[in-house]
Amino acid sequence: MIATEQSLTRATVARYAVGSLGTGGFATLPGLVLVYYLTDSLGVAAIAAGVVVTVAKVWDVVIDPVIGARSDRMLAVRGSRRPMMLVGALALPVFFLLTFAVPPGTSTAAAAVWVLLAFVLTATAFSLFQVPYIALPAELASGYDQRTRLLTWRVVVLTFAILLFGAGGPALRSLGGGNSFAGYLLMALVAGVVIGAGMTVSAFVAPRGLPEGVQPPRESVLATLRSNYAAGMRVLRDSQPFRALLLTFLLQGLATGLMLAGANYVATWVLHSEDAVTFLFIALIGPALIVTPVWGIVARRIGKERGFLAASIVFGVAALSMVALVWAPGAWVYAPVAVAGAAYAGMQSLPMAMLPDVISHDARRNGEGRAGTFGGMWTAGETTGMALGATVLSIVLAASGYVSRSAAAGAAVEAGASQPGSAVAGIALSFSVIPAALIAISLVPLMRYRLRKGDIDGVV
Repeated sequence: MIATEQSLTRATVARYAVGSLGTGGFATLPGLVLVYYLTDSLGVAAIAAGVVVTVAKVWDVVIDPVIGARSDRMLAVRGSRRPMMLVGALALPVFFLLTFAVPPGTSTAAAAVWVLLAFVLTATAFSLFQVPYIALPAELASGYDQRTRLLTWRVVVLTFAILLFGAGGPALRSLGGGNSFAGYLLMALVAGVVIGAGMTVSAFVAPRGLPEGVQPPRESVLATLRSNYAAGMRVLRDSQPFRALLLTFLLQGLATGLMLAGANYVATWVLHSEDAVTFLFIALIGPALIVTPVWGIVARRIGKERGFLAASIVFGVAALSMVALVWAPGAWVYAPVAVAGAAYAGMQSLPMAMLPDVISHDARRNGEGRAGTFGGMWTAGETTGMALGATVLSIVLAASGYVSRSAAAGAAVEAGASQPGSAVAGIALSFSVIPAALIAISLVPLMRYRLRKGDIDGVV
């Protein structure tokens, strides 16, 4: 017996997709500028900057499974995940602004603590929205193809958001005075409002009342770390496809997080122009905006998992080719970045479309009521990958002799500031060889993902 798919309305697809304006913005802008803000505006040492970002992200990993389990409980008791999503959407812009509002003249130690506390609060608000948001496709869409459609358009908006914030964030910073207090404050104010607005609109797509056929969780979820992590460990134990998909996505998040955090450094010290980061993002995301719907077609013809594999290989090869930046930096780099961008669209849209299939498959075998727990574990894995990307970059910078600078001291590239050759080479390798190696490793768990369309739409 084959399940009948219910067609999604355009309004549902649009309202769900617009949430990625917020999730894409938050995933992109802090990853792009936060370490750079610490090292090149506040004068924090590279390794200390890495610790700040990593600790904040570790907090995310701690709370995401808890939020996921509480989201499931809220759905069972109140019939909707919406209240939690709205709290996160409304709180995030305030804390995001505070993250980039360190007063001029603050000591480096105090500045690091300020950023750490503000970013932990920002990350908490983001998780309150993101975790239930990830769980929604399994409730909004029934069937393999409808979920592919829903997630494909989400990734179209996500890709647009990456371009908007990746290119627009540094542009706003320059408009406000460059690598300065006013520049970062303007960037954080505008970006925070846009992120919060996208999340708020999308929160209202969460259904009110239990979805048809969904029963309350089979066990009461207590608000304790132990019980919520036990729920997370159970979904990992019970679902082999989830383990394979999550590990793949974590490793790829590490690779892309490393490249994202390194983009500002590549622009400044390899291409010798802080404004080049805008062109890097245009080269990355422009092709992705065009190609994203194509990956949906590829998935329907050859399967999501094979399309995901193809996208990963193309991305890894493109990243590896950029090792030539060590010897011959130049505008040629925008070509492989464009190829990587086209592949990145598939690396985002296809696993996001595969996750609801995994949740549906688990529900059929083990019972309903665990979508939020899956979402919490997924967000924790994604956060871990992105956080470790910034950590790896900070380690490479410190090991290669990177020299931090303070905006208050007026240390600008144009004024003659420089880095040792070893630091410049380390930046280039962090943007090429290391991410390519991580992508290659990620293919091992991906090859162990065995769910196919018949497993999702048929009765197992």
